[in-house]
Amino acid sequence: MNLWEFFVWLFWFYVLVACIWIFITVIVDIFRDATLNGWGKALWVIFLVFLPFLAAIIYLIARGRGMGERKLAEAQAARAQSDEYIRTVAGSSSSSPASEIESAKRLLDSGAVTPAEYETLKAKALQGA
Repeated sequence: MNLWEFFVWLFWFYVLVACIWIFITVIVDIFRDATLNGWGKALWVIFLVFLPFLAAIIYLIARGRGMGERKLAEAQAARAQSDEYIRTVAGSSSSSPASEIESAKRLLDSGAVTPAEYETLKAKALQGA
């Protein structure tokens, strides 16, 4: 096999992978679309099975904008969920100086820390403010 045949083989391999990627993306979008009913989904899948290239091109033209909007909404929801999780975790570890001093006072009252350690914790809390 010479170099030219290798590049031709590489091109067709790329085309095959790209087609499979497009078909999978279209099928995933069909099943994620809440606006399509079951019959609509079934018809699109049948269309994709029997005329895959034509069906994929028509789907991308007819419903491509919706694909982008659904993907964007999904990404925004994931981002909001991640941000909320980070806020809850960060909020539980770093609290206000008053609550830190209050928890240090409880430790002092329970005997878990000495008065010198309490003063150190209090100074740290006030320093962080």
